[in-house]
Amino acid sequence: MLFGAATPAIKLLVDDAGAVVLAGLLYLGAALAVAPIALRDPRPSATTPQRARLALAVAVGGGVAPVLLVLALDRTPAGTVSLLLNLELVATAVIAWLFLHEHIGARTAVGIVTVVAGGVVLAGTGSGFTAGALLVLGACICWGIDNAITASLDSYSPAQITLTKGVVAGTVNLVLGLALTGVPSARVIVVALCIGALGYGVSITMWITGARLVGAARGQTIFALAPFIGAVLAWPLNGEAPTRTLLVAFGVSLTGVLLVASGRHVHAHTHEPFEHTHPIDTDDPHHAPGTIEVLDGQQHRHLVLAHAHEHLPDIHHRHTH
Repeated sequence: MLFGAATPAIKLLVDDAGAVVLAGLLYLGAALAVAPIALRDPRPSATTPQRARLALAVAVGGGVAPVLLVLALDRTPAGTVSLLLNLELVATAVIAWLFLHEHIGARTAVGIVTVVAGGVVLAGTGSGFTAGALLVLGACICWGIDNAITASLDSYSPAQITLTKGVVAGTVNLVLGLALTGVPSARVIVVALCIGALGYGVSITMWITGARLVGAARGQTIFALAPFIGAVLAWPLNGEAPTRTLLVAFGVSLTGVLLVASGRHVHAHTHEPFEHTHPIDTDDPHHAPGTIEVLDGQQHRHLVLAHAHEHLPDIHHRHTH
């Protein structure tokens, strides 16, 4: 809901500030929102590969993607951009399947194709729309990479990841933007920081937390409801009454989202030994006595475990299929 509302809200500012400046302010707002939580979290015990993956997520998800989104909003109606953001679901699912070995069954695959079809319906309409569609597609691919990475970064808390993205990407974009387009008004700065705090800071932290429990692909499926919220809010906020084409695309895309969300998966599988750090849930069978060895605080080692149950590709289910 928060990220969906952010898109038409950002549209109100695109004429008053450059795309790069706005992207910087949005992520600095995100950093301000989560800083009190992130600074209280335990110091991460990340390995070099984990730090490298976090750096990549910050670069593409916090640096490139928001700039592409703001550029798209400068060329395309906010309601249309909101619905096209459903392509982030497709990018996330494909990347999670390729690199995280998340299971993509027949129902999920059909749902993904259906979401693509909804994007195709939109991409074929409107004057000067092609450039905006490509920009949104680029942003979705960047966020798909970001989503797949952050859902599996168990060495950092969700707030710490959001804070890192906000500080690094926000500062770099803001400095570049100020050099290119100058300083916006105080009103634009305050409003952009507020939008970033809620629409990016709080929502990203909540998304990462949820995706660790249900997997990147399915977490993004739920998150894919955000564009529909943005499309609805674009009417009162931006004066963009929904067109017949927009409503058709809405229906097609929503059908795809529901197909992905209703997928189920169960099979016998073996968990190989591995170590990571996150809260230990005694009600979780993966944390049952005899299945883990507590090392230090929340850091623990999972022992070999073979069982069968319906599951989602959370941080305990990264096996091949």
